[in-house]
Amino acid sequence: MPRPYLSLFALCIFLVSCSPLKRYPKESYAWAIPEIEAFKEENNSSASGKSLLFLGSSSIRLWETLKEDMAPYPVIQRGYGGAHLRDAIFFPEALFGNCNPRAIIGFIANDIKGVAEDERPQRIKRLFKFFVQQAKARHPDVPFLWIEITPTQSRWAQWEDIQCVNNKIKAYCDKTENLYFVETAAAFLNAQGKPKTELFVADQLHLNPQGYAVWSKIIKDEIEKRLR
Repeated sequence: MPRPYLSLFALCIFLVSCSPLKRYPKESYAWAIPEIEAFKEENNSSASGKSLLFLGSSSIRLWETLKEDMAPYPVIQRGYGGAHLRDAIFFPEALFGNCNPRAIIGFIANDIKGVAEDERPQRIKRLFKFFVQQAKARHPDVPFLWIEITPTQSRWAQWEDIQCVNNKIKAYCDKTENLYFVETAAAFLNAQGKPKTELFVADQLHLNPQGYAVWSKIIKDEIEKRLR
């Protein structure tokens, strides 16, 4: 068997044997299936090979100016509301499949939100590693950029744990080839070290147009750096 196929086979065996999938019952991710199903029908044209694949939670889904912000790069937008890493890992074909992207850009920020089901930072890191492995199994040579979880007023009580997640994921990205951590949090903190509430809509969780303008500039600069 040629070496590339051996490597892919070995990775698939690793994913099955070390999979966190069995930890989560179907009811923990079934709510997302209707929205996820729509992704399977999208972007199966040859043009998708030049696209930036954006995936993740509602901040990706609600990014109304994504196409304009990332021009001249075409984009594929696969965000679904309320996404967690613990449910995203059940949908690798819908999220990563049916396209041949130029780069993958991800953002998921709901695994810690101040509820009883919150995951601990170390487990979130393990979920992230598994998610990245799912992506690399399908697109081994494609740059993968992960956007830092944003500090928000609505989840400020959880910020210490969220920062811990950001730090753990950044450390993993820093030592992993073709995996990049996009640092954005500082741009959303004021001089007192608190969230800039003027960059968010009324729920103080999702970005307003001014917030997206700040976010998109940082993200696009990083994409262009990695594509060069």
